[in-house]
Amino acid sequence: MWSGQDPASSFNGTNWMIEILSLILKDGDPSWIHSVPIWKRSPWCEAIMGAFSLPNQPSPRLMSSHLPIQLFAKAFFNSKAKVIYMGRNPRDVAVSLYHYSKIARQLKDPGTPDQFLENFLKGEVQFGSWFDHIKGWIRMKGKENFLFITYEEMQQDLRSSVQRICQFLSRPLGEEALESVVAHSAFKAMKANPMSNFSLLPHSLLDQRHGAFLRKGVCGDWKNHFTLAQSEAFDRAYREQMRGLPTFPWDVDPEDASPDSDPGPGPSPNPDQASEAPHP
Repeated sequence: MWSGQDPASSFNGTNWMIEILSLILKDGDPSWIHSVPIWKRSPWCEAIMGAFSLPNQPSPRLMSSHLPIQLFAKAFFNSKAKVIYMGRNPRDVAVSLYHYSKIARQLKDPGTPDQFLENFLKGEVQFGSWFDHIKGWIRMKGKENFLFITYEEMQQDLRSSVQRICQFLSRPLGEEALESVVAHSAFKAMKANPMSNFSLLPHSLLDQRHGAFLRKGVCGDWKNHFTLAQSEAFDRAYREQMRGLPTFPWDVDPEDASPDSDPGPGPSPNPDQASEAPHP
């Protein structure tokens, strides 16, 4: 089993998905998520330590990745492994990645919000272009071993999303187990769990004295950061890059576009879309 995603660790909800999958594999029992660090439960296949630890994982095993499809393990495409790809509004991804870059010691300083946003739109950030990443993986949609789900869908109805994931994995849960998965994967529960909030990592790797790794866990936080000019620049790039693709949940939010902007790449434009102009 694979938990794959767009570029950016907690920015898209990778760790949220790992927590959910960890609970599903244990039929809702939270003992595992309270005793084993999240990065050991679902190692990163592109990391050296993760790659070496994977063969020792019991089956069915969890693996995480941010790799674009062209760099992903070729063996997967001829295997029975399953990929869950989690998308998220790229505006929120950019904001979360900016904050993460401030505390992740292995990343360069993100600079000013304007400079960082420019780099994000050009794909000059960790794991490259968000646009290329999602356009590559979305081609897998419709295949039996591929599930595309969004952060926005999970925020709106976590219970139904967990049921959808269980169905995809052919691991049905009873009512009590399902409620346990939903309760223990909630943002507040994860934030309070030392095995999931990355507080076990040293400051030399992740300096949470300057900001929490699990920050807000909400949709639409970009509105509290983007200026009107930044929002318009993002919308122009988004329309150009995503032309011809299906509509995503963040495309139909009337507050997720600049005034007079195209609502997104989907086929059903909403002429009533508008946005705020929050200050960073």
